[in-house]
Amino acid sequence: MQLPFPEVETPSDAALETGRKLFAGPCDFLKGVVAMSGMPPADRIEFCFAGRSNVGKSSLINALTGRKGLARASNTPGRTQEINFFGLGDERYLVDLPGYGFANAPVAVVEKWQRLLKSYLSGRPTLRRAFVLIDARHGVKPVDEEIMSLLDKSAVAFQAVLTKTDKVRKSELDASLTKTRAALNRHPAAYPEIVLTSSEKGDGIETLRAIIAALD
Repeated sequence: MQLPFPEVETPSDAALETGRKLFAGPCDFLKGVVAMSGMPPADRIEFCFAGRSNVGKSSLINALTGRKGLARASNTPGRTQEINFFGLGDERYLVDLPGYGFANAPVAVVEKWQRLLKSYLSGRPTLRRAFVLIDARHGVKPVDEEIMSLLDKSAVAFQAVLTKTDKVRKSELDASLTKTRAALNRHPAAYPEIVLTSSEKGDGIETLRAIIAALD
């Protein structure tokens, strides 16, 4: 019997090539946004990456784009609470959401960020999918459940992406997958396949590129 939320199957050669071409083109940091009024025009398909702090989001974005310093460019002081937009050619916006789970942040900062996040998720008609990054060493945590619930309420489809899969043994990965599947089962907006990645080893990167290229 097939497990709920199986690992995504390897895309066809044609799909992999389409993904390669998309990410081989230009990808540039456009702007950091702190209010809905500053959003770029919703004139192309966009997708976003969400994940708690230290989940490996910057490393994944850099691996996808083949540009080591790209995500770091959006993490300079003053930008940590911004929604960062990157232009992926003329076809896509790659959107980097700040790491959530601000254990040491002032309450006012957290509330401001949460308001902006809610406005963004509910107010972008061109947002096709959110990729929620889960650390393979830990599985889904309560802060991940919070973002998933927000995506449910915003009617934004999201797909779980396990990061750092090279850092765990197979038994640990299996346990993390079990925990993740159980959590996803509670969320109606969850896409029914999980992507396993390692930014360091390159695992799952080509597959994720193909998935993104196929969004329409």
